[in-house]
Amino acid sequence: MQNIFRHFSSLIAATLLLVGTPLAEAHAVSIIRDAEIENNIRALGTPLFARAGLEPSSVHVYLVNDPSLNAFVAGGQNIFVNTGLIMAADTPNQLVGVIAHETGHISGGHLARLQDALRGASAQNILAFVLGAAAAVAGAPGAGQAITSGGVQVSQRTLLKYTRIQEATADQAAFNYLDDTGQSARGLLEFFEKLGDQEALLTASQDPYVRTHPLTRERIETVRAHVERSPYSDVPDSPAMLDAHARIHAKLWGFLKSPAQTYKRYPSSDVSIPARYARAVAHHRQQRSEQAVAIIDTLIAELPDDPYFHELKGQVLLESGRPDDAVAPYARAVELLPGESLLRVGLGQAQVSARSDQYVDDAIDNLSLASRLTPREPSVWRWLAMAYGRQGDIGMASLATAERYILIGRMRDAVVQASRAEELLPAGSPSQLHAQDIKRAAEAQIKGRDK
Repeated sequence: MQNIFRHFSSLIAATLLLVGTPLAEAHAVSIIRDAEIENNIRALGTPLFARAGLEPSSVHVYLVNDPSLNAFVAGGQNIFVNTGLIMAADTPNQLVGVIAHETGHISGGHLARLQDALRGASAQNILAFVLGAAAAVAGAPGAGQAITSGGVQVSQRTLLKYTRIQEATADQAAFNYLDDTGQSARGLLEFFEKLGDQEALLTASQDPYVRTHPLTRERIETVRAHVERSPYSDVPDSPAMLDAHARIHAKLWGFLKSPAQTYKRYPSSDVSIPARYARAVAHHRQQRSEQAVAIIDTLIAELPDDPYFHELKGQVLLESGRPDDAVAPYARAVELLPGESLLRVGLGQAQVSARSDQYVDDAIDNLSLASRLTPREPSVWRWLAMAYGRQGDIGMASLATAERYILIGRMRDAVVQASRAEELLPAGSPSQLHAQDIKRAAEAQIKGRDK
């Protein structure tokens, strides 16, 4: 993963948890990226987004590395979903129900002032703002270290609190979206029932979803009444949805739980695709790369056109110190899914990290395209800067670094790098003019903070 844990030795070690440390023990909260999980969740939401009158491609789903149950909307059309909620969802339909409800908040313009204030910010900066801790920004030294569960609870309860009227409106919108797309609301009911007993708990013991989304018996009964009368309540999840759901769980379990827990949940006697997937990840986390690759090769043999198996093979090889060998599987993943930015970032990282210089130009091409596909993703600029640096183009390396720094909120560093780029890039070139724009924007941010 930057794909969860693509940069095991750098980005992930800095912002999520130390290698081998179970998430529950880390207390770190940050955005994590995984093309497969994001695309599958987006596929679940796309019919709902379209029915709500939203442009599906403009709605972004982000994964928050937090074991508690929560989902929220912030910064316009951005839906943040905790890994804890995803893993607690027993069926795809439960996750669909939550997405439908959050879509109702977007279409209803709830928390509009907060949404407007954060519109256009990077996902990492939105999360940092919501959590009240700038250390959550990806790439910051010691990111996430200061974010305790208590601090998350207080700030989320303050910033994301919906009124009961807004909750009822979002529920009704969810019912309409689900019915109009021929889907069951039973999953939403099941999810609310999971949380129903938490109303009686002390606030500090409640999951964040309950604290920000007031959940009453009356709300649950309203959802139940809709399920009883809707003609779509018994529509089952499709086989494709069930398969994707099982793989999401296996992947998250493999990366976020201890290897021992993974082997217990997915024993070697289980030869299903999700079980092998999870065990391959667990082997990788234990630095047993040969065993991991052997399992992944069986998955590729079974589903040769699945880009995410090739991606995982590339990741294992890259993070086990074999970047040259990682280039081919990453390239195959990109060939199968050329429009996916995260796969290109993985390929670019492998190409930059390779011992041979033959891949540097290709790395710049891949990462430049990735920067156009997802310009607000800091890791894209990090690796693009490294690629330019390896090529010896310090001006462009400085410009890419300035882009990254302004995204993660390090404005003074952005000014330094943009100034360096301005000096080194050809006078009047588009790149130099862009460096000047970044410098002015960062200086304006600094001036605003100092007032």
